[in-house]
Amino acid sequence: MERKKITKPFMMVFAIYVLYYILHVTEVFVIRTDQTWVGEAIIHKLLGIVIMALIAIMLGYSREEIGFLKGKNILNVFKGLTFGFGVFVIAYATEVIMAKSTGSYESMKLYVSAYAIDKNVGNRTELIFFIICIIGNIVNVLMEEGNFRGLFLRILGEKYVFTKAAIISSVLFGFWHIVSPIRNYVDGEQSLAGTIFNAAFLLVASALVGLKFTMLTRMTGSVYMSMGDHFFNNTIVNLLHVVTKTGADEMMTVRVSIAQSLSFVIVLVCYLIWRRKNALNNEREAGFIES
Repeated sequence: MERKKITKPFMMVFAIYVLYYILHVTEVFVIRTDQTWVGEAIIHKLLGIVIMALIAIMLGYSREEIGFLKGKNILNVFKGLTFGFGVFVIAYATEVIMAKSTGSYESMKLYVSAYAIDKNVGNRTELIFFIICIIGNIVNVLMEEGNFRGLFLRILGEKYVFTKAAIISSVLFGFWHIVSPIRNYVDGEQSLAGTIFNAAFLLVASALVGLKFTMLTRMTGSVYMSMGDHFFNNTIVNLLHVVTKTGADEMMTVRVSIAQSLSFVIVLVCYLIWRRKNALNNEREAGFIES
């Protein structure tokens, strides 16, 4: 198919984003799939995958051009899973040590819950709910990585340098995560002050996490490693829980903050080294530096 020229990439990305946001808000506020036995707002994400594919076809992009490269995809997913595992081992260990230091630690338990920024809710141990959780998180990473780190970056790259495209994509990713705190306020489950704090925390944290995924995508040339890391990050907090004498996952925000801060710093350092190495290689190829 003939490639269509994009004259206003930001406006195109923003228009697609608004469409996704309308679907997101409709499901969270009206359909409320995440409050049913499904435990995940999955409808708008499935639609997002379909829309992403249709827009890519319409613009003449191949799957490779939006980050879904052929070959080594399983290896890169595994690298992402391993990276996520590594940082969360440290985060969980820190949380357990903190709980033990206060004498409140009881155990770690495996069950399915619904993720919330201040707590995890639900306690399902039937196999079907583990399967639903895994499928839901696969759909989630396909939609979010495919769009925010795939399609959006590709469209923005028509005009902007990578750094600017990455910042735009990451900021949009941050705002993507403030819908649930707003619903909590509308439903009377949270105060206005609590909503503002949680929304601000999610916006900044999600934007930084999005930037981390963007750097992973840039270094690996595909969305697969970021998908693996993203999947592990989301799934582990749904399945593995720290139980204390007064409840479960009471320090989950601390746990997630440790894991994401550590992983962000590691990826940032690796990205800066990778970028410096690429710059030197380019200079050598241009004949400015002797090998």
